[in-house]
Amino acid sequence: MEKQLQITASRGSEQCSLHSEDSIPLPLTLKGLKARFSYVRMKYLFFSWLAVFVGSWIIYVQYSTYTELCRGKDCKKIICDKYKTGVIDGPACNSLCVTETLYFGKCLSTKPSNQMYLGIWDNLPGVVKCQMEQALHLDFGTELEPRKEIVLFDKPTRGTTVQKFKEMVYSLFKAKLGDQGNLSELVNLILTVADGDKDGQVSLGEAKSTWALLQLNEFLLMVILQDKEHTPKLMGFCGDLYVMESVEYTSLYGISLPWVIELFIPSGFRRSMDQLFTPSWPRKAKIAIGLLEFVEDVFHGPYGNFLMCDTSAKNLGYNDKYDLKMVDMRKIVPETNLKELIKDRHCESDLDCVYGTDCRTSCDQSTMKCTSEVIQPNLAKACQLLKDYLLRGAPSEIREELEKQLYSCIALKVTANQMEMEHSLILNNLKTLLWKKISYTNDS
Repeated sequence: MEKQLQITASRGSEQCSLHSEDSIPLPLTLKGLKARFSYVRMKYLFFSWLAVFVGSWIIYVQYSTYTELCRGKDCKKIICDKYKTGVIDGPACNSLCVTETLYFGKCLSTKPSNQMYLGIWDNLPGVVKCQMEQALHLDFGTELEPRKEIVLFDKPTRGTTVQKFKEMVYSLFKAKLGDQGNLSELVNLILTVADGDKDGQVSLGEAKSTWALLQLNEFLLMVILQDKEHTPKLMGFCGDLYVMESVEYTSLYGISLPWVIELFIPSGFRRSMDQLFTPSWPRKAKIAIGLLEFVEDVFHGPYGNFLMCDTSAKNLGYNDKYDLKMVDMRKIVPETNLKELIKDRHCESDLDCVYGTDCRTSCDQSTMKCTSEVIQPNLAKACQLLKDYLLRGAPSEIREELEKQLYSCIALKVTANQMEMEHSLILNNLKTLLWKKISYTNDS
């Protein structure tokens, strides 16, 4: 009996001991869980605040960039101050500065010096463009045109006759376009455009506005090609602000996304996405034919040859009928003007002899000067842009021939013998191949 009591007591003490050992880790476990939870919470809060800080910084930087790029209010103030003091005049001035029926919408500017907005003028959509920077010299890193004189709109001066103004315009065209035989016709055409109120006379304010606009290659090209299908129509102007016809789709392909979303999309993925959001192949073929026709328009046109120095997709658009429309022609420059300005430029290599992205000459190592002859013609640049655009989704029965013609087109060189004949032959063959394929479809 005594043994049993001892055993029981012993067992009891073991059980007690076991219970007490089991009970010791419990508060320690709860404490550990609380500590772990606290650590996870702090880690989560840290990364949350870090994400908020980085996101806010990115938005701030992008907003600062946006406010620097989009200076429409400043542009309007400059123009309207000059209009209200009687310095400038034009068909868009009253709507912009008095009745305010011309207003700026979405900002499309890519440089602070060149303001570009979607706009509305008397309920009609348009694109508003305005120059901001003052620069007298030609900077090959930016623009190939003087944007504004130090004294805004100081030419022609008071007392200048219409005949004297015509002589000024003629001399400007001779410098830009070369000694063309029909420059007098172009001068008369400019005077018709300058008469914004159509009263049969060009006022001093209208002349000042016109002279400022003629410094801009895009404005000059719009006047020269005003009857061509693929050039947007000029709606009006005030000073060196002008309004041109709106284009429904403002890029050759892809979709327009808010800049905040664009910021986080990798460039490779963006290119793939662009290729997905394109019209059907017959519609792409029709747009491509429009680009080839525009190349014809600027290749040895009525007032000389113009060079396309930036053939990127963002400069081309199309309407709801899939007819190509140029969106931005500021980098399409007169060949004579470019040759004259680049020929004596100092260079170390061919990389120093580039204007825009696509107008390249070579560096003469013996003189360390750029040569004047542009290496690649407009058609070759257009075909380079169209290669991926047309070959993706091309019908199998014409794909091989289409690819062959596009590569022949890309290989064109200005210095090649019989280049003009090859140019015409390749351009016509491409247009014929595309038209044959889409001529019996609804997209033609």
